[in-house]
Amino acid sequence: MAFGIKRNELLAWKKAVESGQVAFLTHYWVDDRFPGCNTVTKAGCANLDKLTEWGKQYGLKPEWIDLRDDYPHFDLFGKHEREILIAEGLSNQLERFGLLKNKTED
Repeated sequence: MAFGIKRNELLAWKKAVESGQVAFLTHYWVDDRFPGCNTVTKAGCANLDKLTEWGKQYGLKPEWIDLRDDYPHFDLFGKHEREILIAEGLSNQLERFGLLKNKTED
């Protein structure tokens, strides 16, 4: 279940993904399969080659790309989410979702 984002944020992410940009969307998320994680960042891009190359710099494997919809993306959470958002300079998302805290459960 996703929550904590506005419709216009989702639409802007979709538009950026469709245009071939690597775009990021962070939201609150609850999934019992991932205890201790309460956010996820979708790093998406319609250009699969570009998304694959982008992911390689962070050790993300091409088979981890979610292809179930029209917006291919990596789901980033936990330690990787925080590290990638920091590396990408996305301080607004880090602050907004409280991801700057040092979490011991990672």
